[in-house]
Amino acid sequence: MTISQDKVVLFKPQGSIDLQGGMAFSQKMLEVTPQADQLWVIDLSEVDFMDSTGLVPLINGLTSARESGCRLVLCNVQTPVRLILELTQLDSVFEIFDSYDDIFTECNDKNLALAS
Repeated sequence: MTISQDKVVLFKPQGSIDLQGGMAFSQKMLEVTPQADQLWVIDLSEVDFMDSTGLVPLINGLTSARESGCRLVLCNVQTPVRLILELTQLDSVFEIFDSYDDIFTECNDKNLALAS
């Protein structure tokens, strides 16, 4: 499922992100043209398994977003997926938030800090 608003694009893959699931997820991400200053959110709350081939769409999405001036973040990362990200040290590459709401709470806090 993909939900798009003016500045926020939400991707919500489901099930397993392995070779087959990763290819389907990659296709969904390719359907969205990144625009400067967009926020891409990948909500992994419904992903219960990811293997190394499932990392490819995440890395490709991050690369595409950065090249276009977008920000890509992950949220609701389940334990099995978090372990893969930690083992591959990609947890230090991606911005990871505990929940969807935390993304905007932290962004608002940063904006307030910058404004004062």
